[in-house]
Amino acid sequence: MLFNKPNRGEAAINGSSMADIAFLLLIFFLVTTTINVDTGISLVLPPPSDGTPPPDIHKRNIMNIFVNARGEVLMDDHRVKLSEVKPHLKTFIDNRRKDPELSDTPEKAVVSIKTQRETPYQIYIEMLDEVMAAYSELRNEAALQKFGSTYDQLGEGGPQKSHIKEMYPKRLSIAQDN
Repeated sequence: MLFNKPNRGEAAINGSSMADIAFLLLIFFLVTTTINVDTGISLVLPPPSDGTPPPDIHKRNIMNIFVNARGEVLMDDHRVKLSEVKPHLKTFIDNRRKDPELSDTPEKAVVSIKTQRETPYQIYIEMLDEVMAAYSELRNEAALQKFGSTYDQLGEGGPQKSHIKEMYPKRLSIAQDN
């Protein structure tokens, strides 16, 4: 009598709430996971042409930059190193009629960039970064001189930032060589 144990059923885990837990974990991971999105190069495209011919631009106001299939950078048919693009552009844009071979004013300066289909993408991006850095430095220098702060520190959409943008407008022409 002492050795008779009551007969109990087998131990089991209640699985009815397992589906709820799995569903909650799935939602948690979907909400907390970030998905990286490649943004590409941010350039503002011009509005569509209305059929009027483009204005005539004096040859001295155009800086022609050509990147060939070997990754060589040519500025007005002179081979330059990638590190020399920014200083040459700053001199070209900010000439203010000092040198008759360079642009008349920053407002009239146009940077024409041409590439070949086989141009290495990395070289093109680095050259484009140099062009953007030249404009950025010119705008920062002008903002520091006029307003005592950098271009990025000026109020977004404010009159000071607009004034500096008008002083050094980015006039770029990007095309593929025929």
